Amino acid sequence: MFSNILVPTDGSELAEKAFRAAIGFAKEAGARITGYYAMQPVASRVMGEGYLFPANGKDHESGSTFMTRLASLAGEAGVRFDAVVSESSDPAAGIAAAAKRNGCDVIFMASHGRRGLDWLAKGSVTADVLAKAEVPVLVYR
Repeated sequence: MFSNILVPTDGSELAEKAFRAAIGFAKEAGARITGYYAMQPVASRVMGEGYLFPANGKDHESGSTFMTRLASLAGEAGVRFDAVVSESSDPAAGIAAAAKRNGCDVIFMASHGRRGLDWLAKGSVTADVLAKAEVPVLVYR
């Protein structure tokens, strides 16, 4: 039914828990996993007489670290894994675009389950993905 599952991560414990569940799902379906991490673009700062301080690469290093960890978990389970780390100022749009660009036929992601004022203050990437994705979205809680 599914052959390529996009599993976005933010590096949280919940995201890793969802990834472990996605591994079982992929194994059962005979599918591969495409892991995705959206880096926030970091604008360089201009100081004084036009001196440009370079943006730091910490976010990219974090994304690579998460992908290495996920690749290891998938490999231990015998599930094929591809990693995608890209820049996106809107994580939900980045996730939807990554699914399309990588030929994924489903997105399997965690939800923090925020409600009330917490949801109002922080929003919901999962709800945005549901609105923007062109493929089914499985929400793990």
